[in-house]
Amino acid sequence: MTYHSSSRFLYYTELFLSLPKTVVNHGVAAEVLQEMKDATAKFFQLPLEEKNKIRMASGGFEGYGQVDGVARGETMDWSDQLVLTLYPAQFRMLNSWPTEPEGYKEAIEAYSSEVKRVGEELLRSLSLIMGMEKHTLLELHKELLQTLRVNYIPPCSMPDKVLGLSPHSDTSTITILMQEDNVTGLQIRKEGEWVPVKPIPNALVVNVGDAIEIWSNGKYKSIEHRAVANEGKLRISYASFLFPHVDVEVGPFDHMVESSRMYKKVKYGDYLTTALKNKLKGKAHTEMAKTGR
Repeated sequence: MTYHSSSRFLYYTELFLSLPKTVVNHGVAAEVLQEMKDATAKFFQLPLEEKNKIRMASGGFEGYGQVDGVARGETMDWSDQLVLTLYPAQFRMLNSWPTEPEGYKEAIEAYSSEVKRVGEELLRSLSLIMGMEKHTLLELHKELLQTLRVNYIPPCSMPDKVLGLSPHSDTSTITILMQEDNVTGLQIRKEGEWVPVKPIPNALVVNVGDAIEIWSNGKYKSIEHRAVANEGKLRISYASFLFPHVDVEVGPFDHMVESSRMYKKVKYGDYLTTALKNKLKGKAHTEMAKTGR
């Protein structure tokens, strides 16, 4: 097969198909990353009444609020979040966007535009590596749906009693994550153990989501991961999710099926609705999508 995309993205795409990988040579200016971090830190330092001006509505998914996760015995989620739809632009709920601090909207715009560019290039590379034309995955996304979830995990005096985010896999096609440069909090489940993903300054972590696992018939699995709290350090993470179009059928591509189909075909919108109802529960979403369930 002839690869027509950027060699650096083909290289990293091949790597992150099996594990989350850190991408350094992504082309996003360090200033754009830092301005996003600085403005976000200022937002979460605002008085609660100011942040509550964009509080999530009951049953809603956009704005400021607390993580709606699940208990794990005595372990509970310990974080606030800001969730926004970025693209398509006409889907934005601007009444859920922060108006303070000054310049935050512009920082979000600049950062998310660059993440969209990186994500589209990665999807082209993924298409080639999965044995398809380079525009195949982008066409399945139609108008690319991109959302941002900022997780604010404050210091905790009993970090063993809480989690920043409960274990889960992402329902997206891919997720592009920016972490704090000097605070480790992301962990992935590998061979039954939780392994920390140490941050690298100005790098982006790329995760395979559930959609790729289903399309690949389980060859490339979405990674179960969680976020932990720290006793003495604040951690903020920035997860950008790239989703298929809600009307697109998600099921194993014919050329990825070697013997039997491991997953049912379903409209992505239906898959996402079911996953949101079940909240964060490990790999339960993809298990429910398997044939025979």
